[in-house]
Amino acid sequence: MKWIWAKIVPWNRELAEVALEAGAEAVLIPPGFREEVKSRGLIQTIAPDGDLLLGKDVVEWEIKGKEDEQEILNRTRSAVVIVRAADWTIIPLENLIAQTENLVVEVADLTQARTMLSVLERGVDGVLLNIPDPTALRTAIAALKEPGESIALTPAKILRLQPLGMGDRVCVDTCTQMGLGEGILVGNSARALFLIHAESVENPFVAPRPFRVNAGGVHAYVRVPGGKTRYLSELKAGLEVLLVDFHGDTHRAIVGRVKIERRPLLLVEAEAGGGNVSVILQNAETIRLVTPKGEPVSIVDLREGQEILISLEDLARHFGMKVQETLEEK
Repeated sequence: MKWIWAKIVPWNRELAEVALEAGAEAVLIPPGFREEVKSRGLIQTIAPDGDLLLGKDVVEWEIKGKEDEQEILNRTRSAVVIVRAADWTIIPLENLIAQTENLVVEVADLTQARTMLSVLERGVDGVLLNIPDPTALRTAIAALKEPGESIALTPAKILRLQPLGMGDRVCVDTCTQMGLGEGILVGNSARALFLIHAESVENPFVAPRPFRVNAGGVHAYVRVPGGKTRYLSELKAGLEVLLVDFHGDTHRAIVGRVKIERRPLLLVEAEAGGGNVSVILQNAETIRLVTPKGEPVSIVDLREGQEILISLEDLARHFGMKVQETLEEK
């Protein structure tokens, strides 16, 4: 588990209450405020007179040059080191992560925090949020403590395949390479999203592009982080999509590029949960769905009665968010 700490220097009672309520593990505070923090709830304090003694159990160090890396490495043998830099570069942090633990990085916002927690895939052991705005601090702590999404996937039986005319389809190129049994969730209805496989499969016609999912028509819904959906047409560089494997395990991926091109389309209709569900894809052999065993299957090889994986929900969506209302999409 990563440590989420909040820096409250100078002292600010409202920020301390936000950190406690949002679930931070510790607050770094000036001397003399430990008892006031403790009177409001159970949370560790970091201060010269805190639960964790600043200067002994926890030390602060600013990276100014190469020589600071060795000093930080030495200090992590006996204490947790809070690292900060006036102008963050990733390489010094990678060097430290590769050699030691007990690293916490001081950051100014949620984006920086997520970056530091994912460097070299392992990330630092924690972040110290130096965010003076109470609302922004609460949002950052909540986002960082949000557990990884796990999506229930269910088999759906293919009913029919119907070639359509020409239409605009979307290729989503992510900044992450995907493996077998992995892709993104797309569908004509937000309540039924098909697992569309990445182009990570060898074939005699096109070199694999494991960062790409040929996702479907511009109108379709696509699952994004936070339990939300977007239209494929809304995606652009810098936004995030949710990558999903056949077990339902997920992780975020940054969109690097979106390609919208006019191509022949195919309607894929299946039965699940007592009803019919569908998705419109490009009509090409490199487009694949995923079987319950995690095997990619080309749409040209799909047969009636064959099972593929979908995500099925009962709730409707409003601007990409779940809502409890009556909704019928055909």
